[in-house]
Amino acid sequence: MLRSRLTRPIVGSFIALSLVAAPAAVQASATTTTGSFSKAAASLAISDVTSDKEAKRVDQFPTPTPDTFDCTAIFGVPSECGTVQLPLDYDKPTGTKTEVAYLKLSTADPDKKIGSLFLNPGGPGGSAIDFASFAPYFLSPEVLDSFDIVGVDPRGTNFSDNVQCFKNFGEQIAASEGLYVAFPFTKREERAYKDSSKAVARGCSTTGKPLSRKMSTANVARDMDVMRRVVGDEQLNFLGFSYGSYLGNVYANLYPDRVRAVAIDGVLDPLGWAGTPATKRIPIDPRLGTGEADQRALDEILRQCKKAGPEKCFFASKGDPEANYDKIVAELKENPLVFEDPDTGEVYFTLDYPTVILFLLGDLYAPFAPEIVDFDLAFIYEDLFENFEEGTDEAELHEEKAAAFFEEYKSRQADVEAAANRKAKIAKDLGRGFPYFNDLDAFYSVMCTDSLDPFYLGNWPTYAARADSTAPGFGPLWTWQSAPCAEKFWTARASDSFRGPFTANTVNPVLVVGNYWDPATSYEGAVVASALLPNSRLLSSDNFGHTAYGTSRCVTNAMDRYLLTIKLPREGKLCKSEFPVFDEPLFEEFGQDLKALEPDEFRADAEAQEEQLIPNQALPPVVPPIPGAIPRR
Repeated sequence: MLRSRLTRPIVGSFIALSLVAAPAAVQASATTTTGSFSKAAASLAISDVTSDKEAKRVDQFPTPTPDTFDCTAIFGVPSECGTVQLPLDYDKPTGTKTEVAYLKLSTADPDKKIGSLFLNPGGPGGSAIDFASFAPYFLSPEVLDSFDIVGVDPRGTNFSDNVQCFKNFGEQIAASEGLYVAFPFTKREERAYKDSSKAVARGCSTTGKPLSRKMSTANVARDMDVMRRVVGDEQLNFLGFSYGSYLGNVYANLYPDRVRAVAIDGVLDPLGWAGTPATKRIPIDPRLGTGEADQRALDEILRQCKKAGPEKCFFASKGDPEANYDKIVAELKENPLVFEDPDTGEVYFTLDYPTVILFLLGDLYAPFAPEIVDFDLAFIYEDLFENFEEGTDEAELHEEKAAAFFEEYKSRQADVEAAANRKAKIAKDLGRGFPYFNDLDAFYSVMCTDSLDPFYLGNWPTYAARADSTAPGFGPLWTWQSAPCAEKFWTARASDSFRGPFTANTVNPVLVVGNYWDPATSYEGAVVASALLPNSRLLSSDNFGHTAYGTSRCVTNAMDRYLLTIKLPREGKLCKSEFPVFDEPLFEEFGQDLKALEPDEFRADAEAQEEQLIPNQALPPVVPPIPGAIPRR
């Protein structure tokens, strides 16, 4: 069953034209925004020159000389690292400084060098340094030959000076404990979530200052403009994913005449992220429609599974996929699945309704999401509603599936630990202890500083319930995460944030990339961002998963060509995903004998699709949400 969608006033015919090829469910969401305007009017109204005020802010600050060192042994790729001292407040350039760290990979072919390409992986708070160190694995050889690759860790995060909202890590964990659920489902969880939201907001608004109120995306864009000068480029080349798309958008609007190539993929609706006086009583994620994007992607998978039938989709062998999904949800709300050690009886995992929603969200981040969702839902359905006689082949197979499911859960948790361990090791190698991990502090210091938010924390249950009515489960998951931003408690506000307009006429065009089934940054966001920017082009893709680069040669080649030549794809271009969706009979080598299924082989086959798509080129490491962690973009 396809669920209803939030609607907003229609923008205009130029958005409708960009959606001719989009599925109806996507069109229903993406032909909407929060205002009415036209590209022609925006082009005439907005200068393509950096404002005098903004130019004064950054240009009066002398180009700093970085403190550099070879960090090849630390990151495992030939690289130079460095730090620079930048103004904490660009209105006071001679005042307090904050240290910003960067990594540079030199071009593989200096004779072909165009300039430097700045990367950002999103988050907010993701490490651009770490991301850039992986560039040789996910960027095309032509791009690596033509650019120095630069990753600048945003101020307050990672290897730059860290924002710290609490005196120590133990105090942070104690204060934020209530936030580490997918979303509050019981009244007790709701009280704990609100208590932790207050504690985080107060910590970042007191102990976290002054850095916490100076971490807006606008200030990161200002840092990037100074870093553009540091690396010797006259104009900026930028590739940003997810929240990184907002950084690219803000830069293009602050410095429209300094843009050479800005490509943004997995695009946030800038009006939704920043908020407006008319929408500030709505939390940030309902403004973005993130929950609806999740639901739309899941609905499409269930629809395609039903269409493919049991021969190609395992969950369809259990009956109607849409009806059975609703059956799973209803059962888990009342009776969570409890996994016990058969020998000791120890409970090692409880799968309740919110955790399933978060787990499915993680599935939806992958370009082969249909295959993973199919496997997971079929297994959960079996465990809830099917009884297998002990000792039978069916029972043995189900146990194998249970083991595979739990291993996947543990693998996602291990990803969080591995990332933390990698960061700790690198920090140690750099001579910086980092006994305090500030991912949570950094995430909220950016989001809450950037956006206009409702005042009263007590209204969040109402906002979550409203979101649940249009995107069951997914809506509350995303809505609750902004609770610490409630303005009654989050008082670390900045006067130098940028909240629009997002209609600057850039000297060179901006490439905006969105996919129909993105679960974290809805296709609507790409449509709105492109509609607002007069000199931009929307490239659409029909892939599943978060962001589009690497999911097809069509998308990757178009984005590479733009970065290399500033030539845009044709207007209205739609790229077809190269990840198949229920296109082959299940386990064809075994006939239709499902007893021959090996769960590990099933998952390995889906993951192999990623590796075989473009030889020797992986997907950008945009990390999916993981149980026990705050969902990020």
